[in-house]
Amino acid sequence: MSSTKPIGLFDSGIGGTSIWKEIHNLLPNEDTIYLADSKNAPYGKKTKQEIIDLSAKNVEFLLEQNCKIIVVACNTATTNAINELRTKYNVPFIGIEPAIKPAANQSSTQTIGILATKGTLNSELFNKQVENLTNVNILEQVGYGLVELIEGGKIDSEEMRNLLKIYLRPMIKANIDYLVLGCSHYPYLIPEIEKIIPKHVRIIDSGQAVAKQTKAVLEKNDLLNVNEHKSQNIFYANSDPKVLKNILGFSNNVSYKDF
Repeated sequence: MSSTKPIGLFDSGIGGTSIWKEIHNLLPNEDTIYLADSKNAPYGKKTKQEIIDLSAKNVEFLLEQNCKIIVVACNTATTNAINELRTKYNVPFIGIEPAIKPAANQSSTQTIGILATKGTLNSELFNKQVENLTNVNILEQVGYGLVELIEGGKIDSEEMRNLLKIYLRPMIKANIDYLVLGCSHYPYLIPEIEKIIPKHVRIIDSGQAVAKQTKAVLEKNDLLNVNEHKSQNIFYANSDPKVLKNILGFSNNVSYKDF
């Protein structure tokens, strides 16, 4: 058995496209539908109930588009809403969580840093994950203002560089050897982050792990698209799609729509 239905993904904006790219690279035959809820970004500033309500609205939109699986390509939405989504909707869900555990297990200095949204760091799911890691010192930093700058197309800006220096320098001083990116927007900052942190500090994001998990769940549920064809990828945005287009570029199999 197989399924030609699309994979659905959503995020509070363009950040989840970092997850989409990994899934598309691993599963090039799969059609995808991506929903960028930029109008409500960042989710990290919202209450748990607001995040649940927005996530449910996004899921319902993707299910209306006949999606066979939903990737919650947002750390904040995953850590605050995925349990409720799995209870409410009869479709497989893939979440994205900060890769704290592999960083902690591999750290030589027993000190790691995590850069994430307030909503992720304050979530019950994240704190349960951290409670079990008693062998490592975890420096948590809320990335105030980073998502807004990324959504505004200001990745390569002096304002961005200044914020990153403020957030990363205390971690460098504390001798971290791993930096965990706890927001799907943040992989787009890696070139800027690498200019600030020492070369020995490894940056970890969840993109490849999420792509592998998506493939595994599709296989388990007999939902993989086994047809070899050029996939169709539709990106829905509820704000100016200019930044989204700049990040993804133009391709014959990519289209942009409003919702």
